[in-house]
Amino acid sequence: MLTVYDWVYGSGQIASVVLSIFAGVLAMTMLKQARKRKQLRAWPYLLWSLVFFALVEFFGALKTFGIWSTPWLTHIIPGFILAFLIVALVIQIQVIKGYE
Repeated sequence: MLTVYDWVYGSGQIASVVLSIFAGVLAMTMLKQARKRKQLRAWPYLLWSLVFFALVEFFGALKTFGIWSTPWLTHIIPGFILAFLIVALVIQIQVIKGYE
């Protein structure tokens, strides 16, 4: 039996997925500009981290509603998010300092 907390938490996760999809659509439009400008070279990696974030939230909502649970997947995907964020940060530092 799901409690009110589970419903609110799961609904929040679903809302997070929807918002990250919306942010992904906006980021895809900026991806075209990222290929033209060197200041936006980190955007593709940020876009990948956004995709993996949406996956984490989606699997979290499935777990909250008791549909499907996989503990290893919800712990491995944040590692990929962290890796893409670190790569994006390093690339942005290189762009700012002019190391290209």
